[in-house]
Amino acid sequence: MISPELIKQIRAIQIRTNHLVTDVLAGEYSSAFKGRGMEFEQVREYIAGDDVRAIDWNVTARMGGRPFVKEYREERELTIMLLVDVSSSGQFGSQEKYKNEIAAEIASVLAYAAIKNNDKAGLIVFSDKIEQYIPPKKGRSHIWNVIRAILTCEPEGIKTDLNVPLEFLTKVAHRKTVAFFISDFIASDYKKTLQLAGKKHDVIAVSVYDRREQELPRLGFIQLEDAETTETLLIDTNNPELLQEFKRLNQERRQQLKSLLHSLEIDQIDVDTAHSYIDPLMKFFRFREKRL
Repeated sequence: MISPELIKQIRAIQIRTNHLVTDVLAGEYSSAFKGRGMEFEQVREYIAGDDVRAIDWNVTARMGGRPFVKEYREERELTIMLLVDVSSSGQFGSQEKYKNEIAAEIASVLAYAAIKNNDKAGLIVFSDKIEQYIPPKKGRSHIWNVIRAILTCEPEGIKTDLNVPLEFLTKVAHRKTVAFFISDFIASDYKKTLQLAGKKHDVIAVSVYDRREQELPRLGFIQLEDAETTETLLIDTNNPELLQEFKRLNQERRQQLKSLLHSLEIDQIDVDTAHSYIDPLMKFFRFREKRL
C-alpha cells in the first residue's frame, strides 16, 4: 500500500515534470536525439539519379551486372533506459530535497520527454544489487510506475556498486539505448564495466551532488556518519586545515570522475541540489544538438 502522502508526492512530481517537459524541454530533447541512425530496409534496382555510393556490389554481381542499391530508413524510435541509484548515500541533502528525490524528478522529466517523443522508457533501480527493473514501454501511465518505483523503493542493499546496473543493462538491452546513469558516483572500481557499456550504448552520466559533501560549515565539533558503512567520525570543523583537506579530497574525487568520463567519451550532466536541474539538462541537450 502507498501512503496518501506518497501519492501526493508522486502526483506533484508528475504535474511539475510534465509542465517542464511540455513548456521547456520537449523540443530540446527531440533536437538532441534526432538522427539516431539509419536502418537497412531493402535492396532495389538502381534508378538514374541514385547515389552511386549506395550501390550494393555483391547483389549487382549476382544479378549479372545490373546495378542495385541499398535503401535505408531513419530509425525514429529510441529506447531510453534510466539507471537510478537508491543507495543510502542518496538519502542526504542540505537543501530542500534529498539527492534521491532529485534523482526521481530527473528520471521523471527524462521519461516524460521520451514518451512525448514517442520513445520508450525503462528503469533500473539499484544499490549494490538490482532493486527493481521496469522494461521499456510507452504511455503516460508508465511514468507513474517509474516515479513510484524510485520513491517507494526500500533498498535491500545500502552500499553502491556501479558495476551491477551496468552489467544488467548489457544483459537486458540487446539494441543500442540511451542510458541516463543517475548517481552521486560515490563508488570505485567500475571503469572497465562503464567502458564496455559505453561501447554498446549511449551512456550519459548524471552526477547529483550536495554542496555539504564538498565543503563543511564551521560548527565546532560534529559527528559525521557514512550512510553506506554506518561508520562515524567526530571532527572539529573549526580546524581550518581539516576543512581544507576535506574540501581538497572531495574536489579531487569529482575531478577524477570528470577525467574518467572524458577518457571514455561519456557525456556528463552535473546537478547541484542547491540549484535547478533544468538548466544543466537544457545545456546538455543543446550541446548534443550542436554536436549532431
